[in-house]
Amino acid sequence: MNQLVLTVTRRCNLRCSYCPTAKDGHPSLDVESALRALELFTGRYGGGDVKLFGGEPLLVPDVVDAVLEAGERDPRVRRVYLSTNGLGLDGALLARLADLPKVIVTLSLDGRPADNRRLRRALPGVPDAYDHVLALRDELTKAPRLVVTQTIAPATAKDAALNFQHLLELGFFRLNFLPGYYLAWRDEQLEALERSFEEMADRIAERWRSGSRLYVRNLFTWAPTPFFNTGLVVDSDGSIHPSNLGLSGALDELRSETRIGSLDDPPEPDALARAQARVNELLAARLPSEVWRSTLRVDALLTRFCRRLYPEYLAHRARRRAA
Repeated sequence: MNQLVLTVTRRCNLRCSYCPTAKDGHPSLDVESALRALELFTGRYGGGDVKLFGGEPLLVPDVVDAVLEAGERDPRVRRVYLSTNGLGLDGALLARLADLPKVIVTLSLDGRPADNRRLRRALPGVPDAYDHVLALRDELTKAPRLVVTQTIAPATAKDAALNFQHLLELGFFRLNFLPGYYLAWRDEQLEALERSFEEMADRIAERWRSGSRLYVRNLFTWAPTPFFNTGLVVDSDGSIHPSNLGLSGALDELRSETRIGSLDDPPEPDALARAQARVNELLAARLPSEVWRSTLRVDALLTRFCRRLYPEYLAHRARRRAA
């Protein structure tokens, strides 16, 4: 599936301990550029899914609103994904998003309040993200197309199953699991992550066997590069890349190598495909070996987790269809 990835902004009102995004010294997209990117995607590349990333996209609400509305009207757009830390959400916005059937909201929430606050630190004057989300709990758990992403940092890997259980107790049942990529994991932390994934898989299987509803997005997604998205990537300055790896401060220098055009001079689809094929090679060559090795090991553990769940999911789906 083709996808357009828009880096709406690098600005964010949180400073998450595991987030690689370089947040300063970059512009934000404006409405005109965002809509030009959408028209380029649907016209030259045939359309597909659109993803709005940051930073925190809802810090530039006019761009988000424009893309959501345009995507809803355009039959060449399949889905529009909005990733957010939740601080820009309120009841009115959630009600409006519920009326846009193509829009899927991905909300970042890492689990129990102590761990969430430990990992997701707010800037001065910014409300606590956990408290803000908890105040919207009723609206969020009833939202028709909202997925909660639980990031698992090395420091909290041993408690990942407890944080998962907390999210279930809050009433969330559409979940996505994101271990911390592009970080150096110690062996004992990787072992803790493996044990946590095993425990979480057991709990998920138990819920499915009992007939409880639970959606695990990881089972339905695949990407050629861990964490970062490939596709037609329009950065916040209007430059075009095959991947949004340039979001990372540690990889910012690669933007000059991955740049293959701009909104004024866009690449042909075959040139974009060739550039996408080089992304992993660039990462392996430029990242510290320990970081790249940790990333591959973490990704392998997530893959094993998914493979463990596929038979359980298929059996669960068969039972629901037969009921």
